[in-house]
Amino acid sequence: MALRPVHVNIKALDPPAVGRFWAGALGWSAYQPGVTTYVGPAGGLVWPDPVVLGVDIVPVPKAKGTAKNRVHLDLATTSAAHRAELLARVSALGATPVDVGQGDVPWTVLADPEGNEFCVLEPREVYRDTGPIAAVVVDCADPVAMARFWGEATDWTVRGVTDEQAVLRSGEGVGPYLEFVRTPGGKTVPDRVHLDLLPGPGDDRATEAARLRALGATDLDLGQGDVPWTCLTDPEGHEFCVLTAH
Repeated sequence: MALRPVHVNIKALDPPAVGRFWAGALGWSAYQPGVTTYVGPAGGLVWPDPVVLGVDIVPVPKAKGTAKNRVHLDLATTSAAHRAELLARVSALGATPVDVGQGDVPWTVLADPEGNEFCVLEPREVYRDTGPIAAVVVDCADPVAMARFWGEATDWTVRGVTDEQAVLRSGEGVGPYLEFVRTPGGKTVPDRVHLDLLPGPGDDRATEAARLRALGATDLDLGQGDVPWTCLTDPEGHEFCVLTAH
């Protein structure tokens, strides 16, 4: 039994507009299968995608506050020219520079039109085969504990663990990385960005949710009511959802 990360969920006041931004930033397409806007590779909606993590943008009534998101995307670049082109493209789409205390670093920190932070990285060999999303990066207090929980919770493989960072990736070695980075400060507001997980063939949501609770997950009530997914938090309070298998 294991769960597969299938997309990054972003809350937005205007999902179609945010979807257009991320489609342009990633070189993908925006689809509207229902009330959400889903961003995935061009050529038609495929879900779950066999390789990539899509971006699912869901409508909410409140705008993002001033607190930095604890989850963000790092975008990959393959050359200096590609990085310059991507920075120009996202700026034209409405991205703005933000200061999260990063100091003098070789990457650029920006925010999408609703204030969700993301980074455009300098070219790095480790991310050359990830596709446009290099990594989903999660702020945390204890990367070792996060590697333990998420390594058991999902079918992704732990690729490295230190006191400062834990790195996971699909067992097939494709798509983006999931990185837990030691960061000062804890959770102060509900998460604006989170992962959605899908049970594998033959597994069911209730069984998987029970397994996660045994690993240290906690039920989360956001007023969601009777929905076909289960809202939980990991041992550090990061929100995530277990979807119903199709």
